[in-house]
Amino acid sequence: MVRVDVFFFGGCPNHEPTVELARRVVADLGVEAEVNEIPVESAEEAETRRFLGSPSVRVNGRDIEPGAHERSSYALSCRMYGDSGVPPRAWLVTALTGAS
Repeated sequence: MVRVDVFFFGGCPNHEPTVELARRVVADLGVEAEVNEIPVESAEEAETRRFLGSPSVRVNGRDIEPGAHERSSYALSCRMYGDSGVPPRAWLVTALTGAS
């Protein structure tokens, strides 16, 4: 089973739309996956979890953003994906297709 983790901090306006997107893509692809919501509650936890901002999506432990593994700006902050606070559907599709 594929694991999809959505990391977020409380009050993030893009948390729920990102969870909804993840669930929709999982259903559309027919992938056997579990979508988990994981709160990040402190700067220390952001460092420990290698949290690149809210929301962050990982499939089987790997961030869906190409090149994200090279970044090290961990903090309790909003995360932007271009002009949006929700990651592109195509990144989720690519990550899920590669993981299943």
